Amino acid sequence: MDSLIKKIHQAHQNSSDFPTPKTIHQFFEDLLGLMFPEFSAHNIREEDAVRSNLEELQASLTHILSRNLHLHSGDGEQLAQSFFKRLETVFDWINQDVEAMFAGDPAAKSRAEILRSYPGFYAISAYRIANLLHRLGVTLVPRMITEYAHSKTGVDIHPGATIGQYFCIDHGTGVVIGETTIIGDHVKIYQGVTLGALSVDKADADVKRHPTIEDHVVIYSGATILGGRTVIGKNSVIGGNVWLTKSVAPGSKVYYQTQMHHEAGTATDLYIFKNDFEELGE
Repeated sequence: MDSLIKKIHQAHQNSSDFPTPKTIHQFFEDLLGLMFPEFSAHNIREEDAVRSNLEELQASLTHILSRNLHLHSGDGEQLAQSFFKRLETVFDWINQDVEAMFAGDPAAKSRAEILRSYPGFYAISAYRIANLLHRLGVTLVPRMITEYAHSKTGVDIHPGATIGQYFCIDHGTGVVIGETTIIGDHVKIYQGVTLGALSVDKADADVKRHPTIEDHVVIYSGATILGGRTVIGKNSVIGGNVWLTKSVAPGSKVYYQTQMHHEAGTATDLYIFKNDFEELGE
């Protein structure tokens, strides 16, 4: 017991003063609820009250960053100001994502339904807010936000990923989007999609390890796309359960098909590549 006590005590001595997960999670949910009253079910009637709430949240972020200087190389107050100056763009882009989800899901009956119940909205919003902090040079806090969303939705988006406008995640569970992924505009992905890396050494952590998905691509459930040199060309459709480690030309359709051989009672797995736009269905 004495040995364990010494080890735990030493761990406490070596620990940095990080913000608690509860503090970061509360900041994120308060900010999301302020921007989207349908999410929080709390309507603010006065414009001055909106201003007051934003100022309180800015003060909260200033406190977090000023207390944890090891998480960034700048001034906490200036970083918080920069975050809130750029927040309007994040707000506009999240609204575009909501539009994409509503347009892309026939089951969605209203905007309120998406804001209150869709995991894609929650996960993408967490990513957009975390990505802004990440681009401002803040460490750890962005990951705490996206991992919180991951725990609630099953959608794992690294805050360092680059994701364009009108992004739609349908259903969502099991989606993984790696740190150096680049996603263009008007991209739609379904549950179980992995945009990941081929195995690399730790020394290669700073190189592009994850794929590039160009504009107007649809990726169906269970597809796995790996590698920093892998590019999915614009207007392509990637079918369910496809495994790709090589690039696909624009306008392609790639899907997995099992071909039965009745005379032998066996099946052969095929990957079919086409350059037309037949509907795959969900």
